Amino acid sequence: MEISKTYDPSISEDKWYKKWLSEGLFKSQPDDRESYTIVIPPPNVTGVLHMGHMLNNTIQDVLVRRARMFGKNACWVPGTDHASIATEAKVVQKLRKEGIKKGDLSREEFLKHAWDWTEKHGGVILSQLKKLGASCDWDRTSFTMDKDYYDSVLKVFCDLHDKGLIYRGERMINWDPSAKTALSDEEVFYKEVNSKLYYVRYKVDGSDDEWIQVATTRPETILGDTAICINPKDHRYSHLKGKKAVVPLINRTIPIIFDEYVDMEFGTGCLKITPAHDPNDYELGKKHNLEVINILDASGKLNKNAQLHIGEDRFDVRKSISVELEESGYLIKMEDHINKIGFSERTDAVIEPRLSLQWFCSMKELSIPALDNVMNDTVQFHPSKFKNTYRHWMENIRDWCISRQLWWGHQIPAYFYGEGKDDFVVAPTKELALEKLNKSSDTKYSINDLKQDEDVMDTWFSSWIWPIAVFNGFSGDKKELDYYFPTNDLVTAPEIMFFWVARMIISGYEYENKPPFKNVYFTGIVRDQLGRKMSKSLGNSPDPLDLIKKYGADGVRVGMLLSSPAGNDLLFDSSLCEQGRNFTNKVWNSFRLISSWTVSEEIEQAESSIVALKWIESKISENIDKINASYDKFRISEALMITYKTIWDDYCSWFLEMIKPDYQQPIDVLTYNSVVNILEILLKIVHPFTPFIAEEIWQQLKNRNNTYIVNAQWPKDLIKESLILEEFNHFQETVMSLRNLRKENNISNKVVLDLKIKVNNSWSKSFDTLLIKLCNLSTLEFCENTINGSYSFIVNNNEFFVPFTDTIDVEAESINIKIEIEKKKSFLESVLKKLNNSRFVENAPKNVVDLELKKKDDAAKQINILEERLKNLNS
Repeated sequence: MEISKTYDPSISEDKWYKKWLSEGLFKSQPDDRESYTIVIPPPNVTGVLHMGHMLNNTIQDVLVRRARMFGKNACWVPGTDHASIATEAKVVQKLRKEGIKKGDLSREEFLKHAWDWTEKHGGVILSQLKKLGASCDWDRTSFTMDKDYYDSVLKVFCDLHDKGLIYRGERMINWDPSAKTALSDEEVFYKEVNSKLYYVRYKVDGSDDEWIQVATTRPETILGDTAICINPKDHRYSHLKGKKAVVPLINRTIPIIFDEYVDMEFGTGCLKITPAHDPNDYELGKKHNLEVINILDASGKLNKNAQLHIGEDRFDVRKSISVELEESGYLIKMEDHINKIGFSERTDAVIEPRLSLQWFCSMKELSIPALDNVMNDTVQFHPSKFKNTYRHWMENIRDWCISRQLWWGHQIPAYFYGEGKDDFVVAPTKELALEKLNKSSDTKYSINDLKQDEDVMDTWFSSWIWPIAVFNGFSGDKKELDYYFPTNDLVTAPEIMFFWVARMIISGYEYENKPPFKNVYFTGIVRDQLGRKMSKSLGNSPDPLDLIKKYGADGVRVGMLLSSPAGNDLLFDSSLCEQGRNFTNKVWNSFRLISSWTVSEEIEQAESSIVALKWIESKISENIDKINASYDKFRISEALMITYKTIWDDYCSWFLEMIKPDYQQPIDVLTYNSVVNILEILLKIVHPFTPFIAEEIWQQLKNRNNTYIVNAQWPKDLIKESLILEEFNHFQETVMSLRNLRKENNISNKVVLDLKIKVNNSWSKSFDTLLIKLCNLSTLEFCENTINGSYSFIVNNNEFFVPFTDTIDVEAESINIKIEIEKKKSFLESVLKKLNNSRFVENAPKNVVDLELKKKDDAAKQINILEERLKNLNS
């Protein structure tokens, strides 16, 4: 078969991915093999592939493909998340463009639009992952709103409620005025913003000229003030105990209270208390039995309780009320101020603390096994530095607000039957709720007496059971769960350590008394060359599919992993993908080279070929040990780099040069077959990183009888001889020295040279024939004395001489030797400096000191050799 001059990834990728799917190579069912399981971090159902997905899923695919080659029953479960807030926002936006308001629709009507949207746009990201080469078991694709999954989420809610771990209560929560829903603490991110600090004075009630000053960043909340608070140790205000103040603009009288919570040094030492709009004020309000006045509606506009600016946005009111305060004589001054503000992780809206009746999950008791089993490495974090962050969060965990004021999601299975806030029953279905209610009540209720809670659960409340639910772990038949669970490795980003990773570990121990996975590999964030996180809004993120089209999927995969060690951010540049493409081209060209050789059964195998094969087998064996060790430590980029260098340097740059036949000459069949076997081994180790080109060459190399590299066995039990590896290092240094000698002296590679070797140290003759071949030598002879009138260099304390021809410049060679002597003397000086340092000699490990002593002896010998050489050259 004719081999194309260039590798075309677009043809190869489509061809082989379809073949892999049609052959069912990624499918998994429980059997007697050891399982290897990864569950995909489910992307938003309506999302599209971005650079973070590319990095994350490339790593997952590398791990899964390698496990498959170890003979394990590899199962990579794909799926998507319904993403309540994000998806509902997109549907509302779409309806608005069509002139439809969400409020004009019933829940059922809105959900029909949401499902239509999901079916139209959902799953795009999964089809994009196929372009990357993701070897998922696509028959197992899960969606968090699938019927079975939905039922699992409801079962968990009901179970935790029955255990007393889910409760309903009024708390100060994080409110997103844009999405009009509550958020958990983990869904709020804080950033520093430039704002103003307003100094406002409140008149002391009953006084004509006494005022109290407060400092606030939120003057609009003055309309909801219900107290002024002062530290009891602050003697400036001790005379105000028992008195009241008057709220500016609305003239409401409020008490002056005293509490050590107030920082006497901040601002004026007086604090306005607005229990409805600040979590700390709320706690003080409960402690001092203060009135709670909520002045904001769900969208962040002032309501009738504010008395002023009703229906206006909170930020508009902030501007206008500061003017009114100034004009009325209440505003004393304004100062620039930097403070941290909470923003919605989903909508980027400024969070509003809001007193609200919500559903909560009690986390303190649940989290204990999840903390213990990460700290004792039952679940291992890679890199381990994230354990400290995890521990801090788990030790300070707060109850989880799990209700959301949305329609798209898992509707809370609580059914109300009366007017009281506690008149409800929790059950998976309305029918079961009615049965449960009638068993516990003297009153007999009908199905129409029950009304289900309008709220849905936090999206993370469904995805925290992902590793269990995708294997039907909450159904009666646990055959699959028993086989695949715990899963092996989770690959995810550190920013969702608390949203998702910690909670999955919690649910794993709660429901299976096992960790959901054994290892967590934290990727870094993909950033541009300026260090900014890649995002569409910044316009600094390339389209991954465009990259694949330009560089090929294998090129992009290699490019993404070349510089992305676990937990460290990746500074991405498209040149990385270009390097990846160049690598695949190198692999292809090496295949074309050996395929172009004429094979002969008539000629004998050359001694040089035997040595070259012995070396490359040992070298690959040594490198595979290093690759396996890197994988075991989850140093995936390191494993790639060793693989890369094995192919580019050891195989292409050295081995093929050592083995290739002379121009228009055949190669013997024994050597050729061995070369093919070597290439097969290399294709196996590179396959997890570059599956498409590996399969393409694998199939073209020989008839495979409908077998694929996907299921080929990972190389093992290769022969490794340490002695030949050491001998090659000396040979390699000799070749490079001869090549440098030609370059420095403008001697063409076509010019045949003589080489004389004066052995002062050990010298193996194993590579002599290869030295003659690679360096274009006419003779290689050994001598006992220095050869005058020649170039020289030293390798391993052995002296090498290339006799001058008539055109040789003796003076130039003399200068080169002098420069080399100075370099060696400088090196010796640095070594002696270390050895003359008593602290180094006394404290450094013995092997380190011994190494320095050897460096000293070697350098001294080499200086003597060079000086003797210089003397003979000028004699």
